[in-house]
Amino acid sequence: MAKRERVMRMSVEQPLWRALTGYRVLTMVYAIGLFASAYDEVARPWVAIAYFAVLAVWTLATLPRVANAASCTKRFLAADLTIALTGILLTRVAESPERIDAGAPTLPSIWAAGAVLAFAIKGGWRWAAFASTLVAVANLIHRSGVPTRDTVHMVLLVWIASIAIGYVVEVARASERTLARALEIEAATRERERLARDIHDGVLQVLAMVQRRGVVIGGEAAELGRLAGEQEVALRTLVSGGLVPVPRVSEDAAEGAVVRAVEEPDDSDGPVDLRALLAPYAGALVSLAEPGAPVSLAPAAARELSAAVGAALDNVRKHAGEHARAWILVEDEPDEVIVTVRDDGPGIPEGRLAQAEGEGRLGVALSIRGRLRDLGGTAELISVPGQGTEVELKVPKAGSASRGKAEQR
Repeated sequence: MAKRERVMRMSVEQPLWRALTGYRVLTMVYAIGLFASAYDEVARPWVAIAYFAVLAVWTLATLPRVANAASCTKRFLAADLTIALTGILLTRVAESPERIDAGAPTLPSIWAAGAVLAFAIKGGWRWAAFASTLVAVANLIHRSGVPTRDTVHMVLLVWIASIAIGYVVEVARASERTLARALEIEAATRERERLARDIHDGVLQVLAMVQRRGVVIGGEAAELGRLAGEQEVALRTLVSGGLVPVPRVSEDAAEGAVVRAVEEPDDSDGPVDLRALLAPYAGALVSLAEPGAPVSLAPAAARELSAAVGAALDNVRKHAGEHARAWILVEDEPDEVIVTVRDDGPGIPEGRLAQAEGEGRLGVALSIRGRLRDLGGTAELISVPGQGTEVELKVPKAGSASRGKAEQR
């Protein structure tokens, strides 16, 4: 079955770039509106008109530049801040000293804050502090070193707000990397559990059988059995060991953290009949009781449930003996499918399952409970010494159907 890679991109930062794009356009219109409303009072309107023409062209032409951090380069930020600072300083040329002393706004007005915010989103609070400090110096020069209360308030507001936003962006980026790492670890853990189930269902069972038969036959076969036993122990230790290291945590910080998960798309277009997958388990020692109508499940859910039943039957043969009888009961409920596997063996002593997990024997933990957990279902094991063992497997129909559809997308 062909595997494909699912890519998830997370970005807390991207909405800030979209907001900045709208802010730049709105503040450009606002600055032009302020000038138009006081046109008759401006000493040299042609200076302001020339500046606003450049500002309008620059703002509209560079909208793609503030769409994301990758497009917002250092060269662009320097040019953008230069236009803001030039507009502040040109105000002394366009306006009369009387209007400046009366508190007339600078030519770019609050548009200059957009240039500072771009620094904050791109580079964090240190870049924001640098840009806002230059804007503050330009405002002081504009006011001839004697700023008004409004000027001080605006400078402080831009300085504090830009640094705060820059700090938030840095925290958001760190959080995205942490979340990406957690999701990658979760994906690696699930892959390890899936491999562990497959190994337990095949290789470990064969090694255990070779070990038992070798001891019974004796001679050179006993040595072969001993080696198989050693390899079984080593393989169990590897399966139950630590997590697989994940080299890929994130990629382009401009687009947010990137998480990849390997998926196995379903090779079927619709639900399958669980009865067809369970039928091969029936035999002289295994009885299968099933509904007369099809038991429909998503293909992935049906396969995993069938494999869990197979793992339960393997445990019956291994622990109850090759001549133990087993019964499989399939119940098709409105919201879930229930499969019960019961045997007439000696049962499981209390505490044996926990001991087995500690020894790396993960048949019940992974091959049965792990499969059902991944499907959103449950696996309950009831065992009374001397009265056999019963394993009840439940899979919700809604959860398995949505999982199957997700794998096909």
